[in-house]
Amino acid sequence: MSSEQQASQQATAEATEIRCQEKSKGGLCYEVILAEPAVNVTLPKLPPVPGKNVSAEEIEEKLKAAEERRLSLEAKKMADWSAKMAKIEEASRKKDELDKEFKTHAKEVLVTKMEQYEEKREQQLSEIKEKLKMHAADIEKTRQSLEQQKIEDLQKHLDEKLRNASTLRDDNIKKILGRLKEHNTDKLNEVRATVDQIEAQKCNEQTRIIENKLSTAEQNREKELQKKLDAIRKHERRAELVRQNKAALAQKSDVTASSG
Repeated sequence: MSSEQQASQQATAEATEIRCQEKSKGGLCYEVILAEPAVNVTLPKLPPVPGKNVSAEEIEEKLKAAEERRLSLEAKKMADWSAKMAKIEEASRKKDELDKEFKTHAKEVLVTKMEQYEEKREQQLSEIKEKLKMHAADIEKTRQSLEQQKIEDLQKHLDEKLRNASTLRDDNIKKILGRLKEHNTDKLNEVRATVDQIEAQKCNEQTRIIENKLSTAEQNREKELQKKLDAIRKHERRAELVRQNKAALAQKSDVTASSG
């Protein structure tokens, strides 16, 4: 090989740069940078080497062989580069498929969990409503029982007072009659009428007091029932708000998953 050919190959080797870096785990990425052909490259002059004379045909054959080797090397490099690019494209395609499968699976799992949560939530709300109904029924039953007991107690108390008042009245009448035995009949009737009037006023007063107590008890009962009903309505409103929020959240999750 002549000195000029050696210098040309050395310049080509110096202009060709191969960079290697780790692209992903288990593989390497190569960057082959081919320099532009140098123009008007001044080759160093080497001292003449004594030897036999080389004919022009031999030089042409050697140049042709060198050109063929260079083309073969470039073709091999291009084939290697194409194979690496095909592997990269295959890996990217598999990665996209895995991402798509993961997103689909994640969406299905999310939808399943949301449905299960919604069913569980509805079941809990139904159980709470049923418990509230049973509690309200127990309260109403207890209220009626207490009211009935209170009325019976008041009635017994009133009867007892009336009996006591009647007994007291009779005793007073007997005492007065004993003291007024010497008085005439008109005076006795007048005193008896007075006593009856006093006793009637006392009975009326006792009746009025008992009626006021019954009215107050009824008003208090109505207030207590209203408080219970307000509490039940407030709880139902909260349950409805929770249901609406869950429906909005589920709808938002579906929209987000669809857009993703």
